[in-house]
Amino acid sequence: MAVEKQKRGGRFARLVFARLLPLVLIIAIAIVLVGLAQNLLRYLGEQSEATSRRPAYAATATAIAEITPEGDLKLGAYKLFEPPAQDITFATNTPQAVVPPSPEITSTPRPLPTLWIYQQPEAVEAGGTAIPTPVEAVDRQGMDLLNIVLLGHDGELTNDGFIRTDTMIIVSINRTAGTVSMLSLPRDLFVYIPGWTMQRLNLAYIHGESIGWTGGGFGLLRQTIFYNFGINVHYYAMVNLSGFRAVVDAVGGVDLAVDCAIENLPLIGADVPASAYRSDEVGNYVLPVGYYHLTGGEALWYARSRDNSSDFDRGRRQQQVLRAVLRRAREAGLFNNIIPLWNEGSQYVETNLSVEDLLSLVPLALNIDSTRIESFNLHRLYHTTPWTTADGENVQLPNYDPIRQTLIDFYSPATDSQLVSEGASIRVLNGTTNVDWDRVASERLAWDGFNPTAAGVADTSEYTDTVLIDYTGRSKGSSLEQIAHTLNVRPENIRLEPNPNREYDFDVILGGNYNSCTEAGVIPVGS
Repeated sequence: MAVEKQKRGGRFARLVFARLLPLVLIIAIAIVLVGLAQNLLRYLGEQSEATSRRPAYAATATAIAEITPEGDLKLGAYKLFEPPAQDITFATNTPQAVVPPSPEITSTPRPLPTLWIYQQPEAVEAGGTAIPTPVEAVDRQGMDLLNIVLLGHDGELTNDGFIRTDTMIIVSINRTAGTVSMLSLPRDLFVYIPGWTMQRLNLAYIHGESIGWTGGGFGLLRQTIFYNFGINVHYYAMVNLSGFRAVVDAVGGVDLAVDCAIENLPLIGADVPASAYRSDEVGNYVLPVGYYHLTGGEALWYARSRDNSSDFDRGRRQQQVLRAVLRRAREAGLFNNIIPLWNEGSQYVETNLSVEDLLSLVPLALNIDSTRIESFNLHRLYHTTPWTTADGENVQLPNYDPIRQTLIDFYSPATDSQLVSEGASIRVLNGTTNVDWDRVASERLAWDGFNPTAAGVADTSEYTDTVLIDYTGRSKGSSLEQIAHTLNVRPENIRLEPNPNREYDFDVILGGNYNSCTEAGVIPVGS
């Protein structure tokens, strides 16, 4: 009986993760929609500006004709602009052109929801565990941030009305810098839930619903996140499993670079990827390292699998799917079909976001590339410490110092870092017989902010070791160390070959020992 109960619990845990993915797709679609709206507004603004200037053209021509020998400009009856409220002096020898002000195209978002700050509890412990003091709010650095927590729950699986938000990801949209950051929170984080006790983070929502907390389940989850992490979440959106396959298939499927092999049993409602192979008599399948096009059902299997990984790794894959969907929507030219796609997906979402909130993102330049989308995950044994409660529950205690630094980085805009500003050009060549490994390595480098080129096969497919060649000759400011770290290139396989006539700054030639999977908790799987 205990074994069967454990198996049921494992099935439930594996199914839960997929609940978030329809919403991830919807958020990606919304981002694309905002980009289109911005382009339209820019076009309309240019047309409006040109129209407003037409009356001034004749006035300018007449005024030029009436310039006196002394150089005075007679504008006569024409008034091209209102004088400034205060004198403005420009340090230049070039005469300033007289033009009318451009029409201002703005979109004023409604004020973000105000957070009521929960005070420090009087008790010093709860359930035999010390209650931590409230975490100081993370500095927003003067940025206009809109934070949304995406939730996935297990309500459809249990049908007992007890919802656990086993999947939680905070999406922070920086409307000042035009960037997006994503942060995954593991369900087993052991935190203080205001007004209640020390407990897993995934129980905050259902407790808020049960006791009628102001704002319901989200209201208490919002307080819990702010109390323990100093992040003010403004909105939430929660999804179930229904429609995931349809949404993914609607964008034509997704292309995913699998740099950590996945092994799992077939899952109800999902399809084992066609490229996976059966690995044992039990019925497990392995999806090896490679680059794959996955249908909705196959992507569901990839996202839900966790037999040889962890919640920490699932958070990474969750964000990987979001990036893949956004890229696929662009490549497939589906921008003109945004509304049908949105209608298809929005029926599966419970949220306090309004259409007005989405439209408020119009000013944000969201023709966004990989360098302006940052992904953050907590890592076991660094950000958290495994611990067993008095009740025998296995949880993760937050390590606040390293988490705090990650949260500061999470709130910092994804700017053109040294990697990007350096503009390092990287060519990745496949020196093995493994199909598309150059694309896998390129995706891995892109995740760390590079902009590499997957260049196909190398001069031979018999490379044993991965080789990194540096043609820059730089002693400082080079990306060499970061590239080597990302792709796990051994020091003895790094070559310095300065070439002023180089086509690329770096060449990466992948060998049979290539392995860029660095996620803790992922059991190595042979391919």
